[in-house]
Amino acid sequence: MIHELPELPYALNELEPSISQKTLEFHYGKHHQAYVTNLNNLIKGTAFEKAGLEEIVRHSEGGIFNNGAQVYNHTFYFMALSPKGGGEPKGALASAIAETFGSFAAFKEEFSNAGATLFGSGWVWLVADSHNKLRIMKKNNAGNPITDGMTPILTMDVWEHAYYLDTQNARPKYIENFWNLVNWKVIEKRYDEL
Repeated sequence: MIHELPELPYALNELEPSISQKTLEFHYGKHHQAYVTNLNNLIKGTAFEKAGLEEIVRHSEGGIFNNGAQVYNHTFYFMALSPKGGGEPKGALASAIAETFGSFAAFKEEFSNAGATLFGSGWVWLVADSHNKLRIMKKNNAGNPITDGMTPILTMDVWEHAYYLDTQNARPKYIENFWNLVNWKVIEKRYDEL
């Protein structure tokens, strides 16, 4: 199957000032597109030529995994941002976060700290285990919690290309801005579908 760059549910300038148009032009338009292009080239003539992204993440390795997981991760990340994001979740997800972490504020602090302390490049994830219990995971490089049998619910990209044009080396400022954009309706739906 041919993998394609998904269309964003917002214009490139609509996440400003939290994430600039220039960052999205590079992060989405160049980095994400490059992973899609590389994946399509790498899977030709392999067992993954007709595979969906989740199957590629679960079963591949090397360059196919790295590019396939980065396509998955970036799509998951970009589709859960919104110019009207921010605030706190509602419903079952809000209850599960309060039960697991004590409060939304405690969850936000732990998730933010995971992003600030992840060494090098990678992703921070809110996931559900096989019993639908929530946890926070840090994954380096193209790492994805699907490979650990977890179901992703929310992710934050902490590769430098996600923030360097906007906040330079100030990853904590990017993390602070990230919370202004989280589309809790998308995240709540992901949780409700577990």
